[in-house]
Amino acid sequence: MACLAISVLVCTGASPAWASTPSSTASAVQTAGLSRAAELPEFDTASLEALVLQFNPLLRATGQSVDAARASVTSAGALLNPRIDVSRGPWQQLGSGSASSQSWTFTQPIENPQLRRARMDSAQAGVSSAEQQRANVRNDLLAQLRMRIFEALLHQGEAEAAAESLTLLEQVQQRVRVRVSSGEAPRYELIKADSEVINARERQQTAALRADNTLLEISRLAAGQLPARWKLKPPTPSERALNQTLEQLQASASQFNPELRILQHELDRAKSRLASVRASVVPSVDLRYSQMSDPQVRQSQWGIGVQIPLLDQRTGPIAEAVAELERARTRYEGRQAEMTQQILLAWRSLEMSRLRVDALSQGVVREAESALRVAEAAYRFGERGILDVLDAQRVLRSVRADLLQARYQMQVARITLVQLSGRYAADATPSVK
Repeated sequence: MACLAISVLVCTGASPAWASTPSSTASAVQTAGLSRAAELPEFDTASLEALVLQFNPLLRATGQSVDAARASVTSAGALLNPRIDVSRGPWQQLGSGSASSQSWTFTQPIENPQLRRARMDSAQAGVSSAEQQRANVRNDLLAQLRMRIFEALLHQGEAEAAAESLTLLEQVQQRVRVRVSSGEAPRYELIKADSEVINARERQQTAALRADNTLLEISRLAAGQLPARWKLKPPTPSERALNQTLEQLQASASQFNPELRILQHELDRAKSRLASVRASVVPSVDLRYSQMSDPQVRQSQWGIGVQIPLLDQRTGPIAEAVAELERARTRYEGRQAEMTQQILLAWRSLEMSRLRVDALSQGVVREAESALRVAEAAYRFGERGILDVLDAQRVLRSVRADLLQARYQMQVARITLVQLSGRYAADATPSVK
């Protein structure tokens, strides 16, 4: 891994005499660091995705919520239990002996079928909402994973660019040292070169540490299942491409985005709750059968009990359910419109980043490299000073950093579009594209 080699170089460069060592020594140290990095286990996007989906605690918790929601469907469909009342006591008639009497009553509540159906529909909508909650967590996790992957690649690229810049600055430093020693250049040129080398080492070390921290963030998403030291396999060019148009992304988002589907199921659940409250106005029925016996009489009775909604006609709960339904509908429609704008903004960001990458890679970087070569050649022939060379290197370093940032922003916009379209939410997620 490039960041490991960079760390070795930074640690070696802690001594003040490091700048005067031959460049072959630095190359040997860098080669040794790269050799050790090659022995580290390598993980690509697919293997990291498998670890995150298997071990992430938040995703596992949402799976348990789905199991609980499915159990609520069984509870909602359960029938009411019957009731049995039994009584027994002494019986005595004047002028005769005593005996005993007993009675028992069997009651079976008959629930309104519409009420039961509405309750079951509400529970089933809760299951669908819980499943989409899990899909939403999956969608967010895989998007975070891919963003962390490209963030790590960004910092590794910054570290490699800083290492290359450091090598060039050390070469300039050596030439300046020789010219200062021979009296051809003033002392301040060496001081300027030394300060530039120190700044380059600091940039190199900072980029390497940021890359390592990003790899730790990836390990956190996988619940610490990654080894302590590992290297990242960069995605292939086909895995960095977006093969959908804006219209296709918007259609996919309206159909598959888990956040929208959650709100849709919540809307269905609110409709079922309203139907349940309205159905509760219809009175329930109790079927009764009772039997009483004593030494002289045996009596059996069939009966029916109905609760008449005269005093409480459920107007309050109905109004509350209607308001909840309107709230759910407003949230769904508002999020739908908001997501359309989010996709449009992400698409424009992708286009701007793509144009910026093309402009930097096709013209600006080449011009900065050419300007640096001219400045170095002029310095060797004494036509320019060290400040011109350092300025040319600074311009090239800035342009390369802008190119790395533009490529990273392009991938962030692409991942955001894929996330909004809901493609990461599917159980069979394709490779990164």
